[in-house]
Amino acid sequence: MNDQSQRELQVIESVADKGGITKFFAYARISGPGWLQGAITLGGGSLAGALYLGIVAGNDLLWVQPLAMICGIIMLAAIAYVTLSTQQRPLQLINQHLHPLLGWSWLVATIMANIVWTMPQFSLGTAAIQQNLLGVEGDQFLWPIIITLFGIGLFVNYLYQAGGGGAKLFDRIIKVMVGLIVFSFFAVVIALFSSGNISFGSILGGLIPDFSLLGSSSPTFAPDIAASSDSTFWENHIISTQKSKIFAAFGTAVGINMTFLLPYTLLKKKWSTKHRGLSITDLSIGLFVPFFLATACVVIASASSFHGKTEDVNPVKTYSTLAKIDSVKTLVKDLPNGSDEEKAIWNDTVATAPGLTESDFKLAAMLHSRDAGALAITLKPFTGEVVGQKVFGVGVLGMAVSTIIILMLINGLAFQQLFEKSLGSKPAYFLGCGISGLAGCMFPFLWQGQSKAALAIPTSVIGGSLIPIAYFTFFLLMNSKKVLGDKRPEGTARIIWNVLMIFATTVATVGTWWATAGKKFGDFPAGMVGMCFLALLFIVGTASFIVKEKKI
Repeated sequence: MNDQSQRELQVIESVADKGGITKFFAYARISGPGWLQGAITLGGGSLAGALYLGIVAGNDLLWVQPLAMICGIIMLAAIAYVTLSTQQRPLQLINQHLHPLLGWSWLVATIMANIVWTMPQFSLGTAAIQQNLLGVEGDQFLWPIIITLFGIGLFVNYLYQAGGGGAKLFDRIIKVMVGLIVFSFFAVVIALFSSGNISFGSILGGLIPDFSLLGSSSPTFAPDIAASSDSTFWENHIISTQKSKIFAAFGTAVGINMTFLLPYTLLKKKWSTKHRGLSITDLSIGLFVPFFLATACVVIASASSFHGKTEDVNPVKTYSTLAKIDSVKTLVKDLPNGSDEEKAIWNDTVATAPGLTESDFKLAAMLHSRDAGALAITLKPFTGEVVGQKVFGVGVLGMAVSTIIILMLINGLAFQQLFEKSLGSKPAYFLGCGISGLAGCMFPFLWQGQSKAALAIPTSVIGGSLIPIAYFTFFLLMNSKKVLGDKRPEGTARIIWNVLMIFATTVATVGTWWATAGKKFGDFPAGMVGMCFLALLFIVGTASFIVKEKKI
């Protein structure tokens, strides 16, 4: 690693007085930690978000995820600046110079996210192998696939911890995984272009931010909204759905565990203040470019297959949406919905509810959420069997595997912070990796039906509500003379940094509030409690910053 660090410094020094383009391509050859960020963000959450953005607005919301990622990169660049300037582990830095409540909350939320969110990644990877690559149904090969995914995650993390040649191989594997994801989805879009099923003009238009969609629905739905039994309900339902997806993307483009991963990988690479320019380029190459290309391709494919379409949807799956209409709600509110017989009665009641029009059923079907398997099936007529099923399946599998690897990695790093003194560095690391991976293996038991909600709600509330505080914490550290000393940005640079960080933190806070404020865990208002805890951390962080800065 020392030899590698020396080579990186030689490249940096060789282009120190060169122009921006020359620096960019030189830095591209030695990029590293940014690819780990790209590997984790290209997971099931990004896939699901991109799928639904295409469903609800076609290509009109193509701008959402790239703009959300730009906000995340602003804060990750600040995290990199603080880490490379101080050469200290951020947990100790936060506990010492701000407040332990902020540091330990950040660590606990990271561990929870690493443990819970491996389950949907294992589920996504298993489904991709079964449905897309093998073409089998049910639980065929379920446990061999799960064990293989776990073994891959553990082996690749062993390479990372081994250092030397193993670490180099780890870096290459991650870059190949991310490249494979992008290539697979890009191939699907190229095939769609070739079939004449999408236009270049609509894609360019969708990349221009249009905030009017926060208050209006897509024109595609207008005729059916006008012909529905309750146009007010549908307009409000679509606008609310669009808002939640937009704000959720802004609040969660960079997860709480990503803010934990970056500083520790920078320190492991032995990067220093001379690498600060490289770190920003690294995030652009390894994180933004793959994220933008992959998510944009999924939105485009989803818009082509699902926006304004109803043919692929089983009507029964839309009845829960129709039951929210006031005239239907009164019919089903007292009906049992437990056994198969009771569900049939409930569904028949919705299906024959008086007053509903054909447009009500069409709107419910057009807005129904689809998964990656449904998209692959609908692509077949346009892209063919190989691209539609196999190539697309490889991309989805790459998303799942790369995210599993990085979630296990982050949990290992987090457990090192917790147990390094008592267990030793390597045992603590592999304990963390193993716990995260084994939790993912349990998805057939713990990530189904009500159990999925029971795990996802508290984790998303805790992790989501702490995203803004992670941003806010490093905003304070970037402005701390006590922490950065003469390395703190000054003058115009400080103004630019603060404007960008305030923008990113504000957007993340608004997005988090929208995504979590109404969430409940049973009757417990988990979302509201999470937002109150967020407010408490803001107050504690600000007060601690002011008091400790005065002691300089």
